[in-house]
Amino acid sequence: MTFYARIAAASLILAAMGAAACSPEPEKREATSTPPAALSHPDIHAFRIGQIQAVALKDGEMAFPATNREMSPWSDTAEVSALLTASGQADGQIHLSIQPLLVRDGERVVLIDTGAGGQMGTEGKLLASLRAAGVEPGQVTDVLISHAHGDHVGGLAGKDGALTFPNAVVRMSAAEWEFAKAGAAEAGAAPLLAAITPRVQTFAPGAQVTPSIKAVPLAGHTPGHSGYEIVSGTERLLYIGDAMHSSLVSVQRPELVNGWDSDGAPGVTTRQGLLNRGASESLRVYGVHFPFPGVGRFQRRDDGFVWVPES
Repeated sequence: MTFYARIAAASLILAAMGAAACSPEPEKREATSTPPAALSHPDIHAFRIGQIQAVALKDGEMAFPATNREMSPWSDTAEVSALLTASGQADGQIHLSIQPLLVRDGERVVLIDTGAGGQMGTEGKLLASLRAAGVEPGQVTDVLISHAHGDHVGGLAGKDGALTFPNAVVRMSAAEWEFAKAGAAEAGAAPLLAAITPRVQTFAPGAQVTPSIKAVPLAGHTPGHSGYEIVSGTERLLYIGDAMHSSLVSVQRPELVNGWDSDGAPGVTTRQGLLNRGASESLRVYGVHFPFPGVGRFQRRDDGFVWVPES
């Protein structure tokens, strides 16, 4: 199976999770108010969005040769390689980090995406990162899914098939849930669907999914792909999911069609819109695949844009 097929097939919700089954509910404990290792742990990064506490949680990394047409989503491999070299990246590899986002929204402990679950060549660090942030899996109340690809839903279940976050509601857009069910059904995943369905709550585009988090439709990558905008007072942060993958290629050459997008033209439009809005509003952005911890802003530079991570 090619790298493209592994990352982009709709049936990855099956491949990443296996035959998931509901596990007994553990005793609930209150999540600690401050990550105990926030200043020292290499795989977490605590920050604030107004009064909201958030933590970037490292799950792992993926890397692949920019010149390999089967692995790279950008067909113009020569241009991508030149861009990497000009940016000082001499190894010729496209590096993508994976960092789900933890958000404490009032009484809710929210996890946005769940990583790859140790698959697709990643390290499977999410649960260790979550615990370093002071949260046990049973304390997560809401899991927000941007889309149903394996590097975003893989952490929903362990290798034994038990649900990783047994007390959490799993929320995704209605269109994405239909997309996920269609892919899983084609793979004969009736048991998986039976296990997940009681946990899933779908929403319409633009829905307010928690008191401080609003779903933002970001067209192109999958039929129901969603970003999430987190707002507290006058501060906000936009989680962009897979609207962009590379902090270099996706930002500096947004017009390049991404082969991992289910619909390339809307994907280009979405990237261009995010860059214009982000730069015009100096909007804080969370890039789940950008270099860890993925927090920063887009800035206009010459006739294009660059990614500027927070220091």
